[in-house]
Amino acid sequence: MDVRVGIRDRPRIDSPVLRRILHLMAALPILAATGLAHEHVILLHGMCRTRRSMAALETALVQAGYQVSNIDYPSRSAGIEKLSEQAVGGAVDKCRKEGSTTLHFVTHSLGGILVRSYLSRHTLPELGRVVMLGPPNQGSEIVDRLGCLWLFGAINGPAGRELGTGPDSTPNRLGPVTFPLGVIAGNRSINWINSCMIPGPDDGKVSVERTQVAGMADHIVVPATHPLMAKKPVVIRQVIRFLRTGAFEHEVAR
Repeated sequence: MDVRVGIRDRPRIDSPVLRRILHLMAALPILAATGLAHEHVILLHGMCRTRRSMAALETALVQAGYQVSNIDYPSRSAGIEKLSEQAVGGAVDKCRKEGSTTLHFVTHSLGGILVRSYLSRHTLPELGRVVMLGPPNQGSEIVDRLGCLWLFGAINGPAGRELGTGPDSTPNRLGPVTFPLGVIAGNRSINWINSCMIPGPDDGKVSVERTQVAGMADHIVVPATHPLMAKKPVVIRQVIRFLRTGAFEHEVAR
């Protein structure tokens, strides 16, 4: 006797509750993959660099589930306030149009000062967390010593000359931060000439001490140089850790 049941002979699912359960089970893989679909990370490179310098971070953040905008901006073309409106403001508008509900920032060097400048003038309800790599949050002695030279201005543009350590420099006029900020500083240098101008441990551009800013949530020092910081695996891991938890993993860094 053939007891096989054909497709047309199978019992129908008449329970609305059961149908709802099966529908949710089918949707679970999609929901898991899009858990961070509305969390957007905006990447901002540093002075005289391009978005390519943030490519390793972009790849890692995408793999971690974030939506990522790796912004290219002409860092030598204008002062800090104008650059911040163009680069940060433009990126924020783009992410809003894409439906993002949370906006994080990960920046390198000058990019961090652009974010501080923008947020000093604009309220960003969607703001999540910010990680800055090697930011001259209190300026750099390099600018104090060389900023008056024609060649320095030709290479670094107007924004570069705003990054001194004096009380009237742009970073020092911005004051304390009022958002969740984690700062990663490097203590290795491949530019001994610059390092001779900088007191204390430095990354070849900025001293460890001057990366700090009042109001920051966490600060960590890693064995990295200024130009290569954004590519180091230890830095990338710490960036993702802070975006997820609001704190760095200090034991790992040591």
